[in-house]
Formats: sequence, structure tokens, C-alpha cells
Amino acid sequence: MALDSLVLTVVFAAVFFYVLYGVIRAAVRDGILQADERRQKARQTADGGSGT
Repeated sequence: MALDSLVLTVVFAAVFFYVLYGVIRAAVRDGILQADERRQKARQTADGGSGT
């Protein structure tokens, strides 16, 4: 009985950390994309809006 409880706890912890990994990975990806967009906008305004 105690082993079943331990296995269940480990499985739930594994699922939790897998979901947490996915959330953090998506947040980092979105943050990098947002930083790239801001960098491009800042570069365009510094160049006088030429777009090249």
C-alpha cells in the first residue's frame, strides 16, 4: 500500500515538472521573440526608419 502511494506521488511529480518545463520553455521562446522584435524596431528608429 505504501509503495502505491509513493509511485503515485512520483508519477504526479513527474507530470507536474514536465508541464512546468513546457510552460517555461514557451515563455523563454516568446521572450526571445519579443526581444528580437523590439531590437528590430529600435534599429529601424535609429536608422531613421529606412527599414533596411
